[in-house]
Amino acid sequence: MTASALASAPALRIGPLDLDVPVVLAPMAGITNTAFRRLCREYGAGLYVSEMITSRALVERNDTTMRLIRHHESETPRSIQLYGVDPATVAEAVRIIVAEDHADHIDLNFGCPVPKVTRKGGGAALPWKTEPFREIVERAAKASGPLPLTVKMRKGIDDDHLTYLEAGRIAEGAGAAAVALHARTAAQFYSGQADWSAITRLVETVTSIPVLGNGDIWSADDAVRMREETGCAGVVVGRGCLGRPWLFGELATAFGADAPPVDATLGFVASAFRRHAELLVEFFDDEGRGCRDIRKHVAWYFKGYPVGGDTRAALATASSLEEIDALLATLDRDAPYPGAAAEGQRGRAGTPKRPALPDRWLESRLLDDNTTAGLAAAELDHSGG
Repeated sequence: MTASALASAPALRIGPLDLDVPVVLAPMAGITNTAFRRLCREYGAGLYVSEMITSRALVERNDTTMRLIRHHESETPRSIQLYGVDPATVAEAVRIIVAEDHADHIDLNFGCPVPKVTRKGGGAALPWKTEPFREIVERAAKASGPLPLTVKMRKGIDDDHLTYLEAGRIAEGAGAAAVALHARTAAQFYSGQADWSAITRLVETVTSIPVLGNGDIWSADDAVRMREETGCAGVVVGRGCLGRPWLFGELATAFGADAPPVDATLGFVASAFRRHAELLVEFFDDEGRGCRDIRKHVAWYFKGYPVGGDTRAALATASSLEEIDALLATLDRDAPYPGAAAEGQRGRAGTPKRPALPDRWLESRLLDDNTTAGLAAAELDHSGG
């Protein structure tokens, strides 16, 4: 490839989708709604995925679900993540998205570690049963037509029951345009350290489509290091951007793209927080609800900054943009970035736990009649990955 061709080549290609930056926003329940996606996009570039959508709820046209799959006109490319356990239902949900032009990319979630899901054989438990996993991906990929369909998964159920290499090969053969690996098991939940060496092994195993890495990307340096160490085609960022939507600007810059400058003073952070609240009010079309939703973000935004407990508590109870403005006006906007105090993990890591699984689930890689009936109950509206 010539130098000029290399310079014009996309940083990441997923099927027909070309991305200028090899970065994907991971779906997070109650977080990655239109408001947050728009905010992240204002700072950087990449692919910004919706909150996880339950296939059955989409097929049944649940009002909340139909609102969650809507994108703002400024969002492009548009991405939706689906969760489901029944091949026919997942395929029908994909057909609806394609026929009604709801998205430009569809992702399938096989990484959810929530006990209410894995106890019924869904989420991170499902790839253990190879044929149902294969059928879901095959039928969804066929239904997606021109839209690229990708798969997000975990290493497996626990260290004794790993599934990711076989699942990667199955997804590749079933028509997936890319696979993403959260390099933890379901048993780890979000605790401990992500095993980036597993991403390397998946890259070596799945060679005809891009492999994306996920887990412990808290900074742009982490993202660059993951690509260098594992050879993955791109990175998926989750908890690291909580209260730091400008991380996507730092990621864009790290990968050679243009992005607005970030100074991370307290004034910069306060402006981002205010913009987030404003976008939530617009998303919900309800000032009170939008201001209630921003409350969970207070600790993340102001981690390490000189914002007193009383002010934090008041921001976490504010019910109007006017109240938020008055509180933000009391801050020392010139306070500099606090360094290490603002770095590190964000969000709940949880603790390792024995995964909840259907009875005798691990005795066979095949799906028997008893567990087939129980899978339908796994389609609950839980996030994870």
